[in-house]
Amino acid sequence: MIEPLIIFTNNPMSKELFQAKYKVVFIEGTMMDILKKVRDNIHVGHRLLTHPLMSSIKPNETPYRTICISKEKLLKVDLQSLSIIEESIMTTEKFLKDFSIPQWNEKILLDFQLIDSDLIDHAIN
Repeated sequence: MIEPLIIFTNNPMSKELFQAKYKVVFIEGTMMDILKKVRDNIHVGHRLLTHPLMSSIKPNETPYRTICISKEKLLKVDLQSLSIIEESIMTTEKFLKDFSIPQWNEKILLDFQLIDSDLIDHAIN
């Protein structure tokens, strides 16, 4: 584990996998909802611990996103974290404007959940 952290996700598989060991904030919403909630937490002093757009899966291809932030708050905004999350939001908005997320079947959605949760699992363990 890299340090005490909070996990923000809209991925049911990530919630199941991590909730026994970490604080998980599960948001029933879109990837953009996750990004904006993480940005709100960066504004009050948390730092990004995982990149919001890690992986080669484009933001318009998967509906799931799991992001780790520091549990501890700094006394000021971490400008690097703020820059990364703002750029991630702009990139996601651009992709979603040009291409919508397909209506995937349940099997493909489970595959995307597995990929998302596995990436975070490898990042923190």
